[in-house]
Amino acid sequence: MKKLILLNCLLVSCVVFAQLPVTVFEQSQGKKTAVYDEIIDWWRKADKASGKISIRTMGPTDAGLPLHLVTVSNDGVSDYRQIKKDKRLIILVNNGIHPGEPDGIDASMLLVADIAKGKLKLPQQVVLAIIPVYNIGGCLNRSNNYRVDQNGPEAFGFRGNAQNLDLNRDFIKADSKEALSFAQIFHLTDPDILIDNHVSNGADYQHVMTLLTSQHDKLGGAMGKYLNEVMEPALYSSMKKKGYDLVPYVNFDHRDKVEKGWDAFWDAPRYSSGYATLWNTFAFVPETHMLKPYPQRVQSTYELMRSFIEFAGAEQRQILELRARAKEEVIKKDSFTIGWQLDKASSTMITFKGYESGYKPSEISGLPRLYYDRTKPYTLQVPFYNQYQSVTVVNKPKAYIIPQGWWKVVERLRANNVAMQPINNDTIINVRVYRIEDYKTSQRPYEGHHPNSEVRLGIFSQPIPFRKGDWYVPMNQVANRFLIETLEPIAEDSYFKWNFFDAILQQKEGYSDYHFEDVAAGYLKSNSELQQKLEARRRQDTTFAQSAGAQLNFIYQNSPWVEPAYLTYPVYRVP
Repeated sequence: MKKLILLNCLLVSCVVFAQLPVTVFEQSQGKKTAVYDEIIDWWRKADKASGKISIRTMGPTDAGLPLHLVTVSNDGVSDYRQIKKDKRLIILVNNGIHPGEPDGIDASMLLVADIAKGKLKLPQQVVLAIIPVYNIGGCLNRSNNYRVDQNGPEAFGFRGNAQNLDLNRDFIKADSKEALSFAQIFHLTDPDILIDNHVSNGADYQHVMTLLTSQHDKLGGAMGKYLNEVMEPALYSSMKKKGYDLVPYVNFDHRDKVEKGWDAFWDAPRYSSGYATLWNTFAFVPETHMLKPYPQRVQSTYELMRSFIEFAGAEQRQILELRARAKEEVIKKDSFTIGWQLDKASSTMITFKGYESGYKPSEISGLPRLYYDRTKPYTLQVPFYNQYQSVTVVNKPKAYIIPQGWWKVVERLRANNVAMQPINNDTIINVRVYRIEDYKTSQRPYEGHHPNSEVRLGIFSQPIPFRKGDWYVPMNQVANRFLIETLEPIAEDSYFKWNFFDAILQQKEGYSDYHFEDVAAGYLKSNSELQQKLEARRRQDTTFAQSAGAQLNFIYQNSPWVEPAYLTYPVYRVP
């Protein structure tokens, strides 16, 4: 009887495997990538065909269609509370953030099909969480003509989403529905490793695959050390055995020679890997080379994901312990670095396989143009600069208070599972207050914004009246680092820099010169300290001394009539 049951199970397994769909990539022998409907249809059929695969509908996107989340586990468990309870390691794979770079879309289908068929082993304690296509709007906007430099497939999607946003600049500012839905997926899965599959632009070289990694100093602590000294070397070694000479993402100044080496890409929180760093996740951005044939690029993406799975299976306990410790530390930590500087005195020599480059007259302009000579490959040791030093540190407050009127900011905090509670009653609290003393604004738009920079602050203590419903955000949580990076106005990707608070930079009240002249004169006579400030400013600034309007406004700005909201940053620090 047992033999009969076993035989039936094997027959069912064979039928299930036989029903796994063939991908568009396979049908076209690597010439094509699937369109959006074909991608989702494949995953739904794979879900029905294999007990290891499940697909669920997640949050909305700007394209009007939802994101999907695929879960792959040996026993079919897809409840992430149970997965966490079982202490399994989760790898989150994000595909198609730039749909013109579809390598990960096809490689993920091939990888999971092999897992379902038993051709590829998925360790019992490793779970894959896969977003089949992140930028759905870009995937639907399909053409043969995008990415003129890229070698296949025949047609593919567009970089911008349905709002024409680059979603790999949107993880912090979250102008897109995709980013808010991604936050939901990210915090549901709480990934131990994030893989965000891409294709690179830039120099020509022999390497098929390059790897952008969370900057290890910024990740910090034991996790940063482990990433730099254990995890990355293991991945490089694994890929070498598979026939791929992995190299760090080639991030160099095109005005210079790549042979001089390059700096590690600075992955600010706006990027996927920088965002993941704020949550103590090991994050990677694989970048295949645009000029390599599409089948070769897809295969290298497949093999790199396989290397991640193998490493995760071997190091699952260590990775989980490191992350658990980092989460505890970030809760207790008193200060955070929000400004970094590259250490040009420190570098690591890496093996780079390139092609000789030079300049020759352009057939278009007749002026010198860069070219690479593929008949002259070389292998060199080049410097890679991957050490960053802390230069700006912010002490953690006891809490932040955000008035409820700034709901766009509150909405983004809530999307990221930030713990906060509304104030129960109208009350006055002594807080530390920032005043924006100076800043610069970009003259050209960048991803739908004119970001602020070079922010200079004044800080003072003041009792502030808060209303019932204003938000109290305690700084005793895993989200501490995310909060510092978004709420401290001088942080590189703060909500102030992304223009969420620009309304405070404009006065809403004013005065009529002819009437305020008399009021100001009377106020000045009764205020000797202001008189001295005015006289000092006249001596220091001849332009100011010759402007009646500027002097009148100076008095207004230093009077009780100026509106308190003007240039007052509306996120308050509880000391």
